[in-house]
Amino acid sequence: MSATLLRRRQKVLGFNLLPNYVILGLLLLLAIAPLSIVVFNAFKTSAEIGRNPLGLPTTIVFDNFAKAWQQGNYAITLKNTAILVVGTVTGVLVFGGMAAYSLARLELPGAALMTLYFLVISSLPVQLYLVPLFYLWNKLGLVNNLFGLMIIYIALQSPFSIFLLRSYMLQLPKDFEDAARVDGANEVQVFTRVVVPLAWPSFLTVGLVVSLYVWNEFLMASVFLTNSKLFTVVTSYYYFATRFSRDWSLTSAGAIMMTVPILLILLSMQRRFIAGLTQGGLKG
Repeated sequence: MSATLLRRRQKVLGFNLLPNYVILGLLLLLAIAPLSIVVFNAFKTSAEIGRNPLGLPTTIVFDNFAKAWQQGNYAITLKNTAILVVGTVTGVLVFGGMAAYSLARLELPGAALMTLYFLVISSLPVQLYLVPLFYLWNKLGLVNNLFGLMIIYIALQSPFSIFLLRSYMLQLPKDFEDAARVDGANEVQVFTRVVVPLAWPSFLTVGLVVSLYVWNEFLMASVFLTNSKLFTVVTSYYYFATRFSRDWSLTSAGAIMMTVPILLILLSMQRRFIAGLTQGGLKG
């Protein structure tokens, strides 16, 4: 009787979860379908894309990737984007981490108001101050400068990063910090040797979010970088368009080459991120 009752309960539970599976299946289809079309078109000729833009390729063309690499100048754009990603992530983690620690632990006057300010600033659209920012950057000689664009990225991503890191640090116990201060550690040592090791999952999360933003960012890169030698990987799409048309086969191949590196980084870092969360913040 118990086995029969258990099977009946499993059937009822499976029937009740059926709408969830249907919704998840539809969402999965909506996510995979556009990516599949891009992959299919990357192996087609432009003429075949015009005849059959949504189906499988009749003949597989591998030369699209080599042509897209050369025409899109990916050897330069990938390097420029990697410089921006590394510099921006480093700046956000260093300055954002210190600011978050100050707001979470040092009991600064007006810390709550400053946190609210960061939250409001992170919600403002960048188009609101794009024109005055470009005018200022032009006066400072930071247009067509990777370091100038890096400063903008750090400023744009710091408010959200500070808010996220502060929220995580507030949940950490103060016992380890107090013990370090008793042993003679100053605030810098407490932050670098105690707080950072405990809060490293949040730092990793911020690093992944910032990396994705910089890698995919288009507006700022297209406005502040007009020199082709400084183009980022996203602005490489300019090379595949003429005045009246666009080569969609090369565009699709370029999109795949743009997506694969950051996808590999995310997959490799995701395992460490999940492992850090499951081990708990108090280890070490």
